[in-house]
Amino acid sequence: MSHDTIEPPAPEPVVEQSAPEPDGDGSALDGDSRRHLATILNQPRGAARFLHAPRFLRILGPGLITGAADDDPSGIGTYSQTGAAFGPLLLWTALYLLPLMICVQEMCGRIGLVTRHGLAGVVRRHYSRKLLFAAVVLLFIANTINVGADLGAMTASIRLLLPWAPRTPLLIAIACFVLLLEVFVPYRIYAQALKFLALSLLAYIVTGIIIGGDWRQLLLDTLVPHIQFNSAYLTLIVALIGTTISPYLFFWQASEEVEEQDKRNRVDGGRRPWRDRAIKLKLKRLRADTLFGMLAAEVTFWFIIQTTAGTLHAHHITSIQTAAQAAQALKPFVAGLPNAGLIAEAIFALGIVGTGLLAVPVLAGSAAYGVAEAFGWHEGLAKVVTQARGFYGVIAASTLIGLALNFIGINPISALVYSAVINAIVAVPLLALILLVANNRSIMGAFVNGRLSNVIGVITLCCMAIAAVVAIVALL
Repeated sequence: MSHDTIEPPAPEPVVEQSAPEPDGDGSALDGDSRRHLATILNQPRGAARFLHAPRFLRILGPGLITGAADDDPSGIGTYSQTGAAFGPLLLWTALYLLPLMICVQEMCGRIGLVTRHGLAGVVRRHYSRKLLFAAVVLLFIANTINVGADLGAMTASIRLLLPWAPRTPLLIAIACFVLLLEVFVPYRIYAQALKFLALSLLAYIVTGIIIGGDWRQLLLDTLVPHIQFNSAYLTLIVALIGTTISPYLFFWQASEEVEEQDKRNRVDGGRRPWRDRAIKLKLKRLRADTLFGMLAAEVTFWFIIQTTAGTLHAHHITSIQTAAQAAQALKPFVAGLPNAGLIAEAIFALGIVGTGLLAVPVLAGSAAYGVAEAFGWHEGLAKVVTQARGFYGVIAASTLIGLALNFIGINPISALVYSAVINAIVAVPLLALILLVANNRSIMGAFVNGRLSNVIGVITLCCMAIAAVVAIVALL
């Protein structure tokens, strides 16, 4: 390889005046990579970032999408059932789960950024095949059950507005639409739409502000954990943990960080100090993206519980069995308008369908990433079907099996809570695996977990292990 000095064109920023020295294998940082690294280095810093709103918005990607997908129909159903059953007593879970969620998702994103492989791909390269296939099977099962619950909730919500529509044809039509969207809409377009689909959930925040309440008591309920030792209360705590720290989010964010680097002109070559510096700069984007996405998810979480506590629970509706009951929580948002009940149902349906269109592709897609990486198939939403047949085949299988689960007679609203409990159980071994990878210096190099990440990660693992035991005992 030639080692002549590389001089970028005059208008482009130059990182160093001298040519990069060759790496141990003789490679050098090429001109395009140097220009890209220089662009990163010239980003506005500190408060100046927020004076460049378009720049700030551009850093929002996988983390924001992951946070938005976390408030899927399963999440909405679980939060609503919690507020209806126990009022504001479980508001504290939104606060205390936030740092745990941020820590786990940052680890997953960092693994994808540093290794340039999804979680299953990393496990396949560095651990046993038994461990790999166990992780992928657990992921596929949990995701497919969640897909089924979300599809059922979307169907029930649409039938609020179209009660004459037969359930089975509508359910099949929704599943087919979501599947076609995943397979045939280019990822670069779909990813942009994903950032805005969850805006319909702002209705819960506005409604929560409208109904108000005793804000001092709400703050107290948020800061001070309240525990009741009964099956219903403990099961909902487990469900809240499972719908917040979910297996599909682990695999999705790691894989999407890989695709994000493929989409951007990433720094691939050069000496390790150059590569490490580039990764450190990208980690700042990843952490800001993750923090913003998880915070948005938990704020929505808090307001859905607060809203349903102040409407449903306050009016003695303590068990949600239908979509119509859940929709009543939004009536204060449209109070005084003609047909307020119908408008509230329409807003609720929009929230469930919008987040479902967001979450079902993420659920099926994260399962597909895991399976494809386990078998070494071509994978990625940036690829067309002919380039990744196995990957899209898994997406289709997960969606269709989830569709079939709706015909076993489970109430669609109750199924949302059950799927969250299953997520909590499945997440335990997967989280242990993530901690193992994130602390493996041969995989992560200088970017292994720090002390704080390990402390929070172990606390998360212990909490989820206890939750899993509680859930299993409650289900037996």
